[in-house]
Amino acid sequence: MTTAPHRTSLAPLAALYAALIVYASLYPFTGWRVPAISPFAFVVAPWPRWWTRFDLISNLLGYLPFGALACGALLRTGRPRWAAAGLATLAGTLLSGTMELLQNYLPARVPSNVDWGLNALGTLAGALLAVLVAALGWVGRWQQLRDRWFVPQSAGGLALLVSWPAALLFPTPVPLGLGRVGNLLHEALLGALAGTPWDGWIGPPDDAIAPPLPPGVEMVGIALGLLVPCLLAYAVTPRGWRRLVLVAGAALLGFGATTLSTALSFGPDHALAWVTLATPAGWIVGLVAALLLVAVPRRLAAALGLVAVTAMIALVHEAPADPYFASSLQNWEQGRFIRFHGIAQWVGWLWPYAVLLYLIGRTVARAEKP
Repeated sequence: MTTAPHRTSLAPLAALYAALIVYASLYPFTGWRVPAISPFAFVVAPWPRWWTRFDLISNLLGYLPFGALACGALLRTGRPRWAAAGLATLAGTLLSGTMELLQNYLPARVPSNVDWGLNALGTLAGALLAVLVAALGWVGRWQQLRDRWFVPQSAGGLALLVSWPAALLFPTPVPLGLGRVGNLLHEALLGALAGTPWDGWIGPPDDAIAPPLPPGVEMVGIALGLLVPCLLAYAVTPRGWRRLVLVAGAALLGFGATTLSTALSFGPDHALAWVTLATPAGWIVGLVAALLLVAVPRRLAAALGLVAVTAMIALVHEAPADPYFASSLQNWEQGRFIRFHGIAQWVGWLWPYAVLLYLIGRTVARAEKP
């Protein structure tokens, strides 16, 4: 039995997860060289001498979400269940095999047929889970719920809303302030100019000498960080009481994700170390602004969201690296969280810019019913 095709947020989520797998598998992308042996030698290699239970479990579970998302996306296009499961498993197996093959060319990575097999099994487990969910009728119930809560053509917006808490797990210079890529681009440019006639034209980052943000400016940054996902939700949600529920959900998820990020960096006893004097006021201002705009049309919400996300990005780049941000960032970048660091880092960097592009599309789209 097949279902009618639907546009689904599972497809962009599966693509995003595949991109994160590539990053986690090939990080740090340096030292590429041609291996002395055949790059396919790992396929017939014996069982590795050194292994841990954690390695086995992480390789099995790491591909499970990809299998579930890919199979779910295929099911939403109307493909038969077992065909969707087979295609998703094949995609995960090929993706893992390609990553293991490329690891031959990185001195810091070791290809493994055990990892490849476990990744394939994890993909299969995720695909079977998606098939089970479809067989129990949960997909139809989710579609009914989505039709009540969100407008058609909202798959991209839903994917961005779902990924927002994950973006907040990487340390931010201002609570809820995402999109700080200025220093990353600065360092990349310094490296590109090193040894050239233009070496030295660009000075080091000035975070160390930048004054801290005034409490009022920090409050505005926090308020914008909360307002952006609310306006994004308004752009894909009909006007009504459901928007109030989404605002409450954004506030709770933002608080929970930021607290979890701090707990990962400093331990549970310091989980609220991110709360500053400006935090409560910023939270209140963001909530009040979201509530005042709760009845705006979707296109206007998208336009206001463009203004809010642009202002948030600009303000975040003005924030210096305060002791909390620098310390937590150091913990993550020293590899304390292994591959998880790279996943959260890239989502945190790119999320506001993806929102920017999505809201531009919603703003210029044809008028829809309110």
